[in-house]
Amino acid sequence: MAEAMHPTEHPATEENEGVLFPITRGEFFLRGARGGAAVMLGAGLSGAFAGGASADPLPNLDLAYARLLVGVELLTADFYARAVAAGLSRRRVVGYLRRALIHEQKHYDSVAGIIGGAGLTPATAADFDFVYPKGTFGSGTSILKLARQFETLSLGAYLGAIGGMQTAGFKQGLAQIAAAEAQHLAYFTQATGGKTFSEAFPPALSIDQVSNTMDAFTA
Repeated sequence: MAEAMHPTEHPATEENEGVLFPITRGEFFLRGARGGAAVMLGAGLSGAFAGGASADPLPNLDLAYARLLVGVELLTADFYARAVAAGLSRRRVVGYLRRALIHEQKHYDSVAGIIGGAGLTPATAADFDFVYPKGTFGSGTSILKLARQFETLSLGAYLGAIGGMQTAGFKQGLAQIAAAEAQHLAYFTQATGGKTFSEAFPPALSIDQVSNTMDAFTA
């Protein structure tokens, strides 16, 4: 993966039509849509972040984290949709996979609202092609193992965003989503034979750490 740049180094201008900084494959989450330019919208914030709306422009770092989280939610929602469709898990497990999918879709709506509220277009599922290790959807066991990995990634990404985003109004919404991801992780950890109370302080992940992990799942 290319070395990640600092979001504050490339402020938005009319010339780049809302794109905050150049894009590499490893920084896919930093863009609003495939191919480059973002379309200006008048959308407001939604979901858990409705209370964080502001007339002032958001810091570039906040937009970078929002785009990171949009990427995380698109990846996890895609994974859970495929996992449910595979139909290889027990009925009770499928119920949890389906519930996790619904949660991730709601989380996406919320974090995408941060980008929409800034007058930019958030990425959608049509903007990316996700790939998975061979055999991922070949058994219920492999599905559960990757679900655990993705929930570890999601929790760490949200914890990192809570510490890194500068807009205080987003903190509560981020914490609520992190709590939901922690619940998902606890279930999938137990389902794969792990210890659900192994860490008193789950680690926060940096933008680089999340990007490096996600890079393996993008074509």
